[in-house]
Amino acid sequence: MAFKPLHDRVLVKRIASDEKTKGGLIIPDTAKEKPAEGEVIAVGEGARKDSGELIAPSVKAGDRILFGKWSGTEVTIDGVEMLIMKESDILGLMS
Repeated sequence: MAFKPLHDRVLVKRIASDEKTKGGLIIPDTAKEKPAEGEVIAVGEGARKDSGELIAPSVKAGDRILFGKWSGTEVTIDGVEMLIMKESDILGLMS
């Protein structure tokens, strides 16, 4: 199934966090937090100003991003859990 977000929304796939700490301790599933890092899968065409002019999105498919802990709406597309969020929920790009 192809999915195209509308307006200034972005489809993001979470990137799994490490299973171990830097010291080598294994983190159990019950103690893990959902990662706040992801990969942009698809981007809408952008927001519109009051004048109707299109504001191009700052991110593109393939970008690695950092987003807020409670950002987005969880959805399942083709059996994969993803997030749909507004571009303004993205905190920054990872390099």
